[in-house]
Amino acid sequence: MSGAAGTGRAGALALLALLAVSTAPASAQPALDAARPLFARYHEDLGRLERARDLLQAAAEREPTAEVLAALARAWFLLGEFRARSGRDKLAAYEQGREAGRRAVAAAPRSEEAHVWYALNSARWAGTRGIMRAVSTLPTLREEAAIILGLNPASVEGHTLAGGLAAELPGFLGGDRVRAETHFRAALEADPRRTGTRVELARLYIATRRYGDAQRELERVLGERAPSDPPYWTLSDVPRARALLASIAAHLPPESP
Repeated sequence: MSGAAGTGRAGALALLALLAVSTAPASAQPALDAARPLFARYHEDLGRLERARDLLQAAAEREPTAEVLAALARAWFLLGEFRARSGRDKLAAYEQGREAGRRAVAAAPRSEEAHVWYALNSARWAGTRGIMRAVSTLPTLREEAAIILGLNPASVEGHTLAGGLAAELPGFLGGDRVRAETHFRAALEADPRRTGTRVELARLYIATRRYGDAQRELERVLGERAPSDPPYWTLSDVPRARALLASIAAHLPPESP
């Protein structure tokens, strides 16, 4: 090969390499970086959830990594929780989140975050569909809780999911309130400031007529000054805690003068 030909061949290969880089999918990291502050302050403007979803959806179309898909599933879940106005809209949001979560799990079967958002969307999707659909989804939810805790035995979300299943189901479907309390307490041991889990523990206490214990947990939710998830605490946990305290007021001893 002549020197000129070799130089030409090398130049052509360099050009091809440059073209390959320029036409490769754009990195998803900028979308993830842009979504994080939107997730951190969506309680101030729910439109931030839609902006996060749009950023992550576009990134997922270019580069469907497990991290992007899990974040997209989170966005859909929160839109179903706080932005959807009708049962149909909620169902559609959770279905989208469920699909994004499923794809995240397929992309990274050992990703705790992927399993968490797939499970949470699946649980809400089933509940929105009604009791019969919820029953048919139980095997999936149990399996996801087991997988999450297998990946991370201290997972707050895994223990909360397992506790919720044990607390809400009747005994013949696997419900066990003692086991539920164990899971909720394990979650709070891992993260004492996870106020959503504390509300679920209070609901369990109310169901078992332990009203004083429920009051203690609910007052801790209302008095929390550094919740792990400030937006969710603001929009969901505080209103739920106040409503539950009001519902048990007649069962509590009168306050001392």
